[in-house]
Amino acid sequence: MINYFDFYGIPQSFHPYQAGLKKKFYELSKQYHPDFYANEDEEKQQEILELSTINNKAYQTLSDPAKLLEYILRLHDLVADGAKPQLPADFLMEMMDINERLMDVETAHDLANVTAEVLAVEGDIDESLANLTSDYEQLDDTAKESRLTEIANIYYRQKYLLRIKESLNTFASRF
Repeated sequence: MINYFDFYGIPQSFHPYQAGLKKKFYELSKQYHPDFYANEDEEKQQEILELSTINNKAYQTLSDPAKLLEYILRLHDLVADGAKPQLPADFLMEMMDINERLMDVETAHDLANVTAEVLAVEGDIDESLANLTSDYEQLDDTAKESRLTEIANIYYRQKYLLRIKESLNTFASRF
């Protein structure tokens, strides 16, 4: 996996300086623009095309908070496709309760109540994530690893909640 932070020459952060990212993106876009290498051999053109592609993917990832979160967790092998995370029992019980109430929705008012509860849970999760990522860069390596584990737990809660929000959207179309 390519380390986009190294590619851009910036420290790993959940909150990279956006203006600096954009500046680096444009700088590398100009440096690796395929048109400037049209007279080079095929191997050099392919290399530049790959660097240009990496630059685009790096910028898309580092400038999107959701993609950035997942990317950093993947860099540390804390997120994997098909992984079955162990979520806390109290969170799972709360989600099961919400799902049951969602299945019992009969009116727009019922749906609004469940939606409000889901949004409150989402707000709590977002607040926890903000607290965990705000000072990440200042931590030592041991504390960072511990913090990343906590952030991964929040990430998996977000993913779980996303499925419930998708169900809410399906139910909302009925009213």
